[in-house]
Amino acid sequence: MSERRPVAPNDLKAFWMPYTANRQFKSAPRMLVAAEGMHYTTADGRQILDGTAGLWCCNAGHKRPKIVKAIQQQAEELDYAPAFQMGHPKAFELANRLTELAPAPFEHAFFTNSGSEAVETALKIALAYHRAKGEGQRFRLVGRERGYHGVNFGGISVGGIVPNRRMFGTLLTGVDHLRHTHLPEQNAFTRGQPEHGAELADELERIAQLHGPETIAAVIVEPMAGSTGVLLPPKGYLQRLREICDRHGILLIFDEVITGFGRLGAPFAADYFDVMPDMIVCAKGLTNGVIPMGAVLATAAIHDAFMTGPEHMIELFHGYTYSGNPIASAAGLATLETYADEGLLTRGAEIGSYWEDALHGLRGLPHVVDIRNMGLIGAVELAPIAGAPTQRAFSAFLKAYEKGILIRTTGDIIAMSPPLIIDKDQIDQLVGTLAEVLQEID
Repeated sequence: MSERRPVAPNDLKAFWMPYTANRQFKSAPRMLVAAEGMHYTTADGRQILDGTAGLWCCNAGHKRPKIVKAIQQQAEELDYAPAFQMGHPKAFELANRLTELAPAPFEHAFFTNSGSEAVETALKIALAYHRAKGEGQRFRLVGRERGYHGVNFGGISVGGIVPNRRMFGTLLTGVDHLRHTHLPEQNAFTRGQPEHGAELADELERIAQLHGPETIAAVIVEPMAGSTGVLLPPKGYLQRLREICDRHGILLIFDEVITGFGRLGAPFAADYFDVMPDMIVCAKGLTNGVIPMGAVLATAAIHDAFMTGPEHMIELFHGYTYSGNPIASAAGLATLETYADEGLLTRGAEIGSYWEDALHGLRGLPHVVDIRNMGLIGAVELAPIAGAPTQRAFSAFLKAYEKGILIRTTGDIIAMSPPLIIDKDQIDQLVGTLAEVLQEID
């Protein structure tokens, strides 16, 4: 056996970081050691205003008392219970609370450990549903260009962000993609939903006729695409997708991992846009990002299609060791209570106009070619440096961190999605500091 080399307590080599420029980070680490409310604390004691709700997930801010207490108490009472053929009360309670919060058609929740797993679950349920209905010829899945649906094989197959796909071979077969909805030449600097582009949904009709609509199991889209840089659905677009799906018996899945739990000023984007899919995928804000957890919300029609045959038989051969984990369930319950206590699921609607005005005040600053917003989410798109794509936005990210704000970049787009507890002074600080950054970068 080879001898292990001694590792210093602060050695950064072993951790292969996700979605990170590892060499750059480890040459100049940005280490967060504590968090509370709207702020992170760095290893050198600085306060960083959180402009991204962690990673789109800490919707109620950080170190929330009810959530902390719930996790502590649950760990002491019941740390783990088997997820197969056994249960514990809080998983059932959370499922009830979640379906009460969701729009009326959704009566069942299947728990996972992340948004990526929830996407895989929804895709598998869609395929299995059609088989249960005697339509096993429906095997095709349709995603969208620039869509992000996590990092498992199903998710990157229906997803449409090129760097997420190009390294991993052929992925799933039988997958097609709609065009994305980003039309900057017509919709630049739009406040809220763009006016132009509803006809892009008709691409689904073309795909259906190409392959045969009877072969398509499901379409999955983010109602508002987040990780690709905040791409907003044009007015009427989601309604047209729903109509085409209904016409051809295709299931419609909303990936609400980002938009769920108040990000747009309503509990779910399905509420906000008044368009009901057949399944909703959620995660992130479900536990305020504190404990990994995701869920698939399904209608009674989908759930009940599986509830046939002998009662002792497993209806769906799918699940995870940690589905409905006790500590995650406790965190989820406390998170939903926190949202309810403080009215956070609709706060984005209340403060959204102030957020919108502040963001669009950046128009005209150096390098800014577009600004987009909805609810408490926004994007500032920058002109790329010729021959060095992503460099300008990454430079803005580094300088913003130095100045005490946390933003997120994707390509040459700066995306912001602050905790729903943000106040007007903090919006001024976040956007004002970003304005300084934009005037200082090359």
